[in-house]
Amino acid sequence: MTDAITAAPVRYPDAVGSLDLASLQEAYRVGRLVPEDVVDAIYERIESRGDDGVWIQLVPRDEARRAARAVVPGPARPLAGIPFAIKDNMDVAGLPTTAACPAFAYVADETATVVARLEAAGAILIGKTNLDQFATGLNGTRTPYGIPATPFDPTMISGGSSSGSAVAVSAGLVSFALGTDTAGSGRVPAAFTGTVGVKPSPGLASTAGIVPACHSLDCPSVFALTVADGARVLAVISGPDAADPWSRPAPIPAPEPRPAPLDGLVLGVPFEAQLGLDVDSGYREAWNRLVFDLQVAGALLVEIDLEPFFTAGELLYQGPWLAERLSGIEHFVAAHPEALHPVTRTLLEAGHSVMGTDAFRGLHELQRLRAETSLALEGVAALLTPTAPRTFSVAEMLADPIALNSALGRFTTFGNLLSLAAVAVPGGLTARGMPFGVSVQTRWGQDERALSIAAAVEGLVGLPLAATGLSPAGAASRATSVPSHPSAGGLSLAVVGAHLSGMPLHPRLLELGAQTVAATTTSADYRLYALAGVAKPGLVRVDSGGAAIELEVYRLPFASIGELLAEIDAPLSLGTIRLADGSSVHGFLCEPAGLGGARDITEFGGWRGYLARDEG
Repeated sequence: MTDAITAAPVRYPDAVGSLDLASLQEAYRVGRLVPEDVVDAIYERIESRGDDGVWIQLVPRDEARRAARAVVPGPARPLAGIPFAIKDNMDVAGLPTTAACPAFAYVADETATVVARLEAAGAILIGKTNLDQFATGLNGTRTPYGIPATPFDPTMISGGSSSGSAVAVSAGLVSFALGTDTAGSGRVPAAFTGTVGVKPSPGLASTAGIVPACHSLDCPSVFALTVADGARVLAVISGPDAADPWSRPAPIPAPEPRPAPLDGLVLGVPFEAQLGLDVDSGYREAWNRLVFDLQVAGALLVEIDLEPFFTAGELLYQGPWLAERLSGIEHFVAAHPEALHPVTRTLLEAGHSVMGTDAFRGLHELQRLRAETSLALEGVAALLTPTAPRTFSVAEMLADPIALNSALGRFTTFGNLLSLAAVAVPGGLTARGMPFGVSVQTRWGQDERALSIAAAVEGLVGLPLAATGLSPAGAASRATSVPSHPSAGGLSLAVVGAHLSGMPLHPRLLELGAQTVAATTTSADYRLYALAGVAKPGLVRVDSGGAAIELEVYRLPFASIGELLAEIDAPLSLGTIRLADGSSVHGFLCEPAGLGGARDITEFGGWRGYLARDEG
């Protein structure tokens, strides 16, 4: 495992922001932005990133601007003016579909059902994104169109097969993106890019107009910056479709999920010995931290034996579903074997070895496992697992593409075989500032429950929006749950500089036992300065001319407070900071006498923004 080189948050010179739905729709409502402004900013962002491997086909900018001008808001268009992308195994009339195989490309006559529903709801298509060829892979490197790395570190994989879709959302290039999910392709990339990945119950959203991986298992999926955004998109694309023989009537989840109360919530978790989490990457520590926070919030965690789940997952690549993977593109594979990525060809051609008797044995075994795992889920609201047990560098994945890829799907490959609904959600950051993801999985048809629990986890963790580093709309209101006084859980502490996640002193904060509470801002009464002679900022409260400054709130055990105080050097001190919602917490402040030679950096909105702008 190579050391991660944590990237600064993605910053752009425009005023469009992260593109999360709540912020963007509010900007439209008050007239601060119009859809054409957003489209122009997006294409400039895409151009500024250069050849990042995210896109296979962009909608021409003029065409996207025309679509933006034609937007008519209204109740029938809940996504009016919202930019989105789709994985390039989905059809759009008049555009080529490649499935990341140039020789396979064809120009579609009709638009995939889920894409058509989004456009009817007013969403604006920006382009088609890169993927592991024919949606076969969980790592994002099996493509001739360049390898999209996670925006958090250019040396690390983004996950697959929906690699480009996840990166496009994480980097602030679109508000949401569609992927597909057969073995975890809509969830693993979410974990590696710090985004939310919504994998609906199989059959809830149509696969008509999508190049199949495994027809009986495939699901369209949604990548978004928040659980609420994912739920709103899922509500639009869901519903029966006569054009899809695998479509199934199922409850369509509400577009505005209510976070489930964590106090008393019963969640199933893997046995400790079944986690298999990588220690070097920080995943084990991140999982332990989240489990602790859930228990402090009152959740009841019950260990479940996941062995039958894992056995079901093995059927996908060691059972008859190999033949189903091949069946969708068998004629092309036979006629153009040289056109396939070498790893993809190896996996697909294994389908030739499956016999009819293998298929029926596999179906019987799966039915037995469905009954066994259903019993295992009785008595819990949902199954909570890490989304992936570890991650890899691009170089590591290219050196051992099949074995390492298999390791990524430990907690995802069984999902569609067992007809589960799942929501992958950020579960924290490692000491290196890399995202760690967890997944909430429920029985078929319980998508709304999965979203509700995922929203509660999201609120508990309180991270910025993926690689944008920006706070979500409403973060300040969520911070009302931040205790402003000492409690049994410790002291709430606001940090604005080197202790922020991904910054040099953040690992020290974790060593002291700090637990994430919220990502929010100060009230608009502060100025921020880059202090002279040290790589630290100074936060000063002012009577006028102030602004909101980005910060993070952590809960620090009482036993560690003395150690932290001993490490604070003048002119910094521990004081009281007022948050955007009017509540107050303890935090780092600067004595005015220490501002000699300091640079006022308030305009950048925070220490991260200053560092990113200064480097650019």
